[in-house]
Amino acid sequence: MVVLKRKKASRQRGKKTYGFGAKKKHRGSGNKGGRGHAGSGKRADSKKPSFWKDKDYFGRRGFNRKQSLRENHVSINLGSLDEKLDSFISSGVAKKNGNRYVIDLKKAGYTKLLGSGSLKHNYEITVESFSKKAKEKVEKAGGIIKIDENKIQTNVKSKAVSKNGKETESTEE
Repeated sequence: MVVLKRKKASRQRGKKTYGFGAKKKHRGSGNKGGRGHAGSGKRADSKKPSFWKDKDYFGRRGFNRKQSLRENHVSINLGSLDEKLDSFISSGVAKKNGNRYVIDLKKAGYTKLLGSGSLKHNYEITVESFSKKAKEKVEKAGGIIKIDENKIQTNVKSKAVSKNGKETESTEE
């Protein structure tokens, strides 16, 4: 049987506290000493030790690498090469040379070749980087992977401090 209940606000009418205990309790976070861990010092040390037990509460953990140092690869798997072969040929990224397909993945917008999947064709692939597994599978199928020679290399400046405290700069290419 369905019981129709009136809203709490109408049921509590005529009562001083509307079911919230003492008159001053229903006023935000003031009765708790603040939100979260705020006000822990106002509780005569009864609450502080509970924060100390949590070893991850104080300090920082881990590290975040600078965005400028991260390498973000746009990768493609070997299995996807066979699926996308027709679109690569129509867009001019790949062409057939004898019994081998020649693909420049840099033109297609990919920077890394990964080894998931299997190959049905013989490929000659030019790419910036590749995994060991990808190289093994391409060579097993009778293909070749070439590293893209036009890969942009930036000059890396490093500072070295000699024994007498002077800094020297060297540039590596």
